[in-house]
Amino acid sequence: MPADPQSPQVTLEEIDFFGAGLRRPECVLTTRAGPLFVSDWDGGVARLAPDGAVTRFLEPEGWLRPNGIGLRPDGSFLVAHLGQDEGGLFHLLRDGSLRPLLLEIDGAPLPPSNYPLEDEAGRIWLTVSTRHQPRDLAYRGDVADGFIVLLDERGARIAAEGLGYTNEVRLSPDGDWLYVNETFARRLSRFRLAADGTLSGKETVCEFGPGSFPDGMAFDSEGAVWVTCIISNRVIRVLPDGRQELILEDCDPAHLDWVEAAYRDGGLGRPHLDKIVSRRLRNISSLAFGGPDLKTVTLGCLLGDSVARFRSPVAGLPPPYWDFAA
Repeated sequence: MPADPQSPQVTLEEIDFFGAGLRRPECVLTTRAGPLFVSDWDGGVARLAPDGAVTRFLEPEGWLRPNGIGLRPDGSFLVAHLGQDEGGLFHLLRDGSLRPLLLEIDGAPLPPSNYPLEDEAGRIWLTVSTRHQPRDLAYRGDVADGFIVLLDERGARIAAEGLGYTNEVRLSPDGDWLYVNETFARRLSRFRLAADGTLSGKETVCEFGPGSFPDGMAFDSEGAVWVTCIISNRVIRVLPDGRQELILEDCDPAHLDWVEAAYRDGGLGRPHLDKIVSRRLRNISSLAFGGPDLKTVTLGCLLGDSVARFRSPVAGLPPPYWDFAA
């Protein structure tokens, strides 16, 4: 059942902000060594040192529009390109070298691409939210043309499709499932993952209620999934049995009523995402546990120029890239 919208466990006063001058820091990655990495439209990927210093790896105002990013074992990056009309998966080195890894699937150009994940087996997963152009035509509960691409030693192939605006994916701690957020279907789903990368047996982990549009996710040490929701600035903790706990929220009820009316009528569009009404958070998108005890939660966002942080009572699980070069 949906989380109680009246009972957040973290107050807005407990939040602080880190970094400055970022441009659309949608995706955030943490490392054991301390530095953060965020997607940045002015530099591909930006490194945030513990003292807040920012280092970018591409020249400003480039054509690349990073949405999700991934850290690779050698310290280089995977970048999902969210172009206006085109997408693709790119490999970005620390010296600024950039090369395409995947630009088409099944003989057709990749649409604007959302999120890449390299798992511990070296497989790369890439999500595409929709084939619709413009993408806001898929901001509906009755559109399901998103898909997941798998890139491994056998090449690239569509591993799952028919998804309601595919967003972030994560492997379960035991490696048996691939979890996926379906943003405008408003649900968290999962697929059984075979050793060869085959996905099957799709299950709905939970459905989200009014105002909750899931985007990013991360597992904690107790097996729960923490989910960020765009527009409402909610962080929801989904327990292993599917129950939901509201951790954080920053939204205006009247604005959410406007959003919900548009969603019901099939008229949700960019203004509903770009003109949110909130006190402190700027349309949070991704989430990562970090710090020495993995209890510092960092939030990426779509509209701010820094990332938000708060302390969690529960430690997160270290991501696959936790010990990679920082």
